[in-house]
Amino acid sequence: MAKFVSYNVNGIRAALKKDWMDWLKSVDPDVVCVQETKAQKDQLDVAIFEEAGYKSYWHSAEKKGYSGVAIFSKTEPDHVEYGCGIERYDAEGRVLRADYGDFSVLSCYFPSGTTGDERQAFKMEFLADFIKYANELKKERPKLLISGDVNICHTAIDIHNPDRNKDTSGFKPEEREWVTEFLDTGFIDTFRHLNKEPHNYTWWSYRAGARKKNLGWRIDYHFVTDNLGEKLNRSVILSEAVHSDHCPILLDLDVKL
Repeated sequence: MAKFVSYNVNGIRAALKKDWMDWLKSVDPDVVCVQETKAQKDQLDVAIFEEAGYKSYWHSAEKKGYSGVAIFSKTEPDHVEYGCGIERYDAEGRVLRADYGDFSVLSCYFPSGTTGDERQAFKMEFLADFIKYANELKKERPKLLISGDVNICHTAIDIHNPDRNKDTSGFKPEEREWVTEFLDTGFIDTFRHLNKEPHNYTWWSYRAGARKKNLGWRIDYHFVTDNLGEKLNRSVILSEAVHSDHCPILLDLDVKL
């Protein structure tokens, strides 16, 4: 059994100042997929991750202080692939893959469309390209765990106020349809597969005490290929961790690293 955590930290340097390493050691995952690192590798002392038993792999955005993904792993992967092979996404540090035998884990940070029409259009183009990328990758690497911040609530149960947010980026009909289409190509939303309860969220606005009131959105996911469905043991939201406006999600999966 291997333990995977995905966490949009909203700035790894800021998270580290909030005792993120102590938290990481207490949870003790085998692999950590991090999004929104907002840092270049040379801006950090990566020795702190090594001292905790993790090899770290970084795919940062070209623009400093923006986007970026990382994978921390106790087991050294056979291969690490930086980016998805599409320059305009790779320049923003959005996809990182680690291979272990016949199994692969990806740390992904999907674009947000909240800043306006231009970025919403970019987000929709990313979604169209990502579904092709994932399904091509599946031919070569059939056992996949795709973890990260997808910036979309799939269904009404995944958002605190579905009616008011129906035309908001992150809950637009075309975005929600994309998640359905993606799952239909042979992926499982592990949390919903094991948990049908409402009021389970992974992101809260910093405004108006939203987190205290649990007025949130579930936009972070562990997706696995259908062939790993029987290997699922536990998929939970660790909402007590408060290093970011997101919280981490955890998956126990019966795979060997």
